[in-house]
Amino acid sequence: MEFKSLEKKEAGKFITRYDITYKTADGHDKVYEMISRDKDIDSFERLHDRKPDAVVMIMTDESGDRILLNKEFRLAPGEWVYNFPAGLIDPGEDIYMAAERELREETGLKLISVDDTIGESYSAVGFSNEKNVCVVGRCSGEIMQSDSVFEEIEAAFYTKAEVRELLKTARFAARTQAYCYLWCKE
Repeated sequence: MEFKSLEKKEAGKFITRYDITYKTADGHDKVYEMISRDKDIDSFERLHDRKPDAVVMIMTDESGDRILLNKEFRLAPGEWVYNFPAGLIDPGEDIYMAAERELREETGLKLISVDDTIGESYSAVGFSNEKNVCVVGRCSGEIMQSDSVFEEIEAAFYTKAEVRELLKTARFAARTQAYCYLWCKE
């Protein structure tokens, strides 16, 4: 693949669409459509040489026996989907500040410990360069309704047996499905 050019097509409030033109291995030009959180991509390097956009919280209760999942109505598929709490990193925040804020906003819970972080990954590598960092830890408190009128979220803690049952029938975000599958294996 040989990069040829990048053109901004349309800027929305949260995402911007770009066309990337490249030459294929057999010498043909191809246009690849993508979206980004970055409104000002102007080079091939800027596609990937950037800070994470969002944080994903992989949380258990204090005992570590139950995992926290959000059941959220997502407009793109038009259905309820299980996912980890997650959100954008605001200007001036580090990943831990964003994790604490997003966890509180989406679930009402308090982040009590960070046990690990998982390095940068892409949310939807097939059509976006959005990057995430996962914060793994424990949380406590009483689950409350999301404080956003723009999100329909039902947060809950699940045991391994409950997650095994959900995996049989419920829709999941891919990263959440994969992690939960491994987490609940006996």
